[in-house]
Amino acid sequence: MINAGTTVAQARPPAPAVRLPRRRGIELALIVLAVLLSVYGYCAVGLAQHGTVPPGAAGYGAGLGVLALVAHCAVRLRAPDADPLLLPIGVLLNGLGLVLIYRLDLETPGDRAAPTQLVWSTVGVALFILVVVLLRDHRLLQRYAYVSVVAALGLLALPILFPAVNGARIWVRIAGFSIQPGEFAKVLLAVFFAAYLAANRNALAYAGRRARRFRRLQLPTGRVLGPIVTIWLLSVGVLVLERDLGTSLLFFGLFVVLLYVATGRTDWIAVGLLLAALGAVAVGWLEPHVHSRVEDWLHPFASIEAGQGPNQLAQSLFSFAAGGILGTGLGLGHSILIGFAAKSDFVLATAGEELGLAGLSAIFLLYGLLVERGYRAGLAQRDPFGRLLAVGLASILALQVFVIAGGVTGLIPLTGMAMPFLAQGGSSVVTNWAIVALLIRVSDSARGQYEGEAAP
Repeated sequence: MINAGTTVAQARPPAPAVRLPRRRGIELALIVLAVLLSVYGYCAVGLAQHGTVPPGAAGYGAGLGVLALVAHCAVRLRAPDADPLLLPIGVLLNGLGLVLIYRLDLETPGDRAAPTQLVWSTVGVALFILVVVLLRDHRLLQRYAYVSVVAALGLLALPILFPAVNGARIWVRIAGFSIQPGEFAKVLLAVFFAAYLAANRNALAYAGRRARRFRRLQLPTGRVLGPIVTIWLLSVGVLVLERDLGTSLLFFGLFVVLLYVATGRTDWIAVGLLLAALGAVAVGWLEPHVHSRVEDWLHPFASIEAGQGPNQLAQSLFSFAAGGILGTGLGLGHSILIGFAAKSDFVLATAGEELGLAGLSAIFLLYGLLVERGYRAGLAQRDPFGRLLAVGLASILALQVFVIAGGVTGLIPLTGMAMPFLAQGGSSVVTNWAIVALLIRVSDSARGQYEGEAAP
């Protein structure tokens, strides 16, 4: 018998476990759409140039579709909780890049780059599959932080032994085969920065003395900050010797972004912007190759006024102007007049001319969405290394797009980097597929860590 006034607590049933939707069907549908859009672009170029569908359209669509399907199967089996947008965006950007390169190939019959780019894309997707299948946990990379940085510095220094190409020593050419080692080094440095900052984030945030003239700026101790600053200075110093200022700017931006994310202190952003401005001014005045690019940026039409014809930047600006809002149509532009870098550094000008502002905005939205999903995967991570790794890899893509787009549109001086997935370049497309694979692995871990938890 229960006395009056006595409260009997009834046992509540346990809360049901959370089961997040995996959304692999959405990913497959988006991949099919990406392949169809790429094939449509390929056919549109052939119709505009020759009035008929290109004979290789079926083979192109089948090849791209098989690559995308195999990649999707790898994600479905090994990373079922991964973000469903990362892979389709990569497929669409890569497919669009192949279309643009093929379109420019039609203007240069003696220099066909699209078949080679398709081979490199296959290698990139193969690397993507290997990373997704074999790397079961992204935290394994944290064990190899110092191995990564040694390999990165070795790759950065390797082009010094080879002759310069177009004023920069960034290529390794052997028997007609060429690679750009700096593309692979950026991923390795991102792994090292993420691992080191994750291990020392508390010391970087709170330890040290205050600067004399800036009382609000508290610097970490040299013992903590010294190793990572040394590695960054070595990498940037090597790149300056090679005249690869674009990658130097990329590494500097990556270093500052990860330092800010690790410590949560806006002081590092201010210091980074100040150092970047001072370094840009110094290199712009002291390095003749960079100084000429700064002069072209400040006076893009000077060569026309001097009677020497338009330079590459002027031709790029003409391409964007000719495109207008809706563009001239795929295959109907004249951006091949830009010259030797039309398929690499200035491939975005072709997109701007033939797809117009609308198409160019769509491409930027794809890049923005890809970067946003990378940041989202990092923010959802409970593991500090995974958070920094995802933010670092997404920042690499964001910084590349900003530097390249800013250069070809006249916002900042040209730097000579490759637009992710769009531009001709085997090393670039392989590296970008590796970045997408790592982001998929981190996003799968971020979503998987909530599986089985009780609902609130």
